[in-house]
Amino acid sequence: MTPRLLALVLAAIAAPGTAAMAAPAAAGSVSAPTAADQRLQAIYDAEWTWRKAEFAQVTDGLRSKPGDRFAGVAPADWARRKAYWDKVLADMAAVPDAELSPEQRINKAVLTESLRAEVANIGWRTYEAPLNSDTFFWGEVKPYSGLENAAEYRRYLKRLADVPRFFDENIANMRAGMKRGYTVPRIGLTGRDTTIVPFTRAGPDNPLFDVFKTMPDAIPAADQAAMRAEAARLIDGVAVPAYAKLLTFMRTEYMPAARTTIAAADLPDGAAFYRDQIREYTTLDLGPEAIHAIGLKEVARIDADMKATIAQTGFKGSFPEFLQFLRSDPRFYAKTPAELLGFAAYAAKRMDGKLKDVFTVLPRYRFTIRPVPDAIAPIYTSGRGGLAACLFNTYDLKSRPLYNLTALTLHECVPGHSHQAAMALEAPDRPAFRRETYFSGYGEGWGLYTEWLGTKLGMYETPYDDFGRETFEMWRAARLVIDTGIHSMGWSRQQAIDYLASHTALARLDIENEVDRYISWPGQALAYKLGELKIRELRGLAEAELGDRFDQRPFHDTLLNMGSVPLPVMEREMQAWIAAEKARPR
Repeated sequence: MTPRLLALVLAAIAAPGTAAMAAPAAAGSVSAPTAADQRLQAIYDAEWTWRKAEFAQVTDGLRSKPGDRFAGVAPADWARRKAYWDKVLADMAAVPDAELSPEQRINKAVLTESLRAEVANIGWRTYEAPLNSDTFFWGEVKPYSGLENAAEYRRYLKRLADVPRFFDENIANMRAGMKRGYTVPRIGLTGRDTTIVPFTRAGPDNPLFDVFKTMPDAIPAADQAAMRAEAARLIDGVAVPAYAKLLTFMRTEYMPAARTTIAAADLPDGAAFYRDQIREYTTLDLGPEAIHAIGLKEVARIDADMKATIAQTGFKGSFPEFLQFLRSDPRFYAKTPAELLGFAAYAAKRMDGKLKDVFTVLPRYRFTIRPVPDAIAPIYTSGRGGLAACLFNTYDLKSRPLYNLTALTLHECVPGHSHQAAMALEAPDRPAFRRETYFSGYGEGWGLYTEWLGTKLGMYETPYDDFGRETFEMWRAARLVIDTGIHSMGWSRQQAIDYLASHTALARLDIENEVDRYISWPGQALAYKLGELKIRELRGLAEAELGDRFDQRPFHDTLLNMGSVPLPVMEREMQAWIAAEKARPR
């Protein structure tokens, strides 16, 4: 999945809100832009204007929102984008780094790396498999949060009218992929067709109608009634037939023809494709063998930590027996969805009281906590954080242990992804593309780092909570072993499931969903641990260089205020910050 599409997925759980005021830039004089700065700015300003039109986005304050149609996804659309981005990359390469100001060097590095990944994916024709076990193009239609005003409702109505064209282009792409053996692995599609079913039903219970059930009071009643009537017409007469056609295609053509192999290496030129996916998601030039070795080393380290924590609980049995105890004892599981959501909300609120010890500046934008929508909950991950909402999965409560929830809340909500997104929104003024570019190594690395940070803040109240954190850390370390094992070393699905089950206390449902995610989304799962290791390495360097002068608050401020960047850029900028702090008079 391209960075742009991943950003769309993350935005799907972000509710509309007023634009936040940008935080002031760091103190100090700002030099006049160089000629090279001006050349680069002209390039990225033009690219951003083009991109907004190309992908049917509108600007609302500081954020992009869906326009009145879906972006074209036919091969000609992707060929046009590749030609344009190839030129942008060439134009940027002609701007000498040595003549750019420090901030513009970051801008160039960010846009270069993100467009490099976009162009590479078009070359691989990844648009011929526009789904994986976790994310689906048909999920882009329904707004998963409320719409704010009449203009947003009108744009949504127009998008509903565009659903047949959007689906038909994706189906045509998928058929082209089928002809050349480029499909999602069949195992990763199991049950995914059921996510389409609710959208094939006419009437007000269709999920596409949800946002019309409660509309903003600012929209006059007569306009609300007219929009509801138009929505009912479009949903029943246009969208429902398109979803029904898609469901038939998935069940009768695509799923039966999907490949039975699971490795990226089994795709056309698969080994090179997998290395490209590693580069996209980690922004590092590491091969599968090196990553596999890092994973094995981390698994061994964390395994020792987990056994020490088990000893603290007083449990006398073996490691497998302790895992079985955790998976079966009712004290560790919520009895109702409200209980699980309340546990998460309590953890988030406890963290709120510690934020003053983590940052010097806090964002104004606030997030809420919601359950994962019923339509996708059976195959959705345990939780996911976005700008305005942090989602927790309340489906199959016996698979949602409470001892994991503190770590999950830190990662997904605060000071993890929801907080991180608000910081990015209100960061020092920078180009619009910087606010909406997402690199998994940076973003997911920060999320995993915040789980570890909880140990410094007293967030884990019992050894079981700490074991939950360790099992999450082990989960991310095991991903390095499993992802590379599956996609370049011939591992089977069952081998991957057994490996994850034997090293973590994750529920069986989560383990199977996660392994299927790794199978159908090569490389993405590598970003978390590699990003976290880099952040902790930089923190260790700062502590060693600054000694008793080290303060984690400006360290965190600096890390998040740069926004999402490739890991090599993050490393370069944080090393510069450490040097500047060290040079400051005592």
